[in-house]
Amino acid sequence: MQYDKDLASPHKALFLQARELLLSFDDIIETKKERITTYSNKKGGICHMRTMPYGIDFGFLKGAKMEDKLGLLTGKGKAIRVLPQKELDTNAVKYYLEQAIAINAKK
Repeated sequence: MQYDKDLASPHKALFLQARELLLSFDDIIETKKERITTYSNKKGGICHMRTMPYGIDFGFLKGAKMEDKLGLLTGKGKAIRVLPQKELDTNAVKYYLEQAIAINAKK
């Protein structure tokens, strides 16, 4: 399971710090899947998170619809945008998470 791999990673502390931030938002549900750990609310998926060789990635499932005033998102796909983190930038993560939650609320 990916969650177990994340906990065995050299970036475990960063992963757990980011996880705590995600779960601090109201109504966020964590789902541990074989290949990824996802975060959603009653309105649908918000993001996934996993450790990487350099740190962690947040994959925002509706990232293509989000404003990127900070210029930190990567990816050119139809839907997902990725926020790579070597150290947790709490303000940036909150900026993107709040947008993702607002997009879900419009469903």
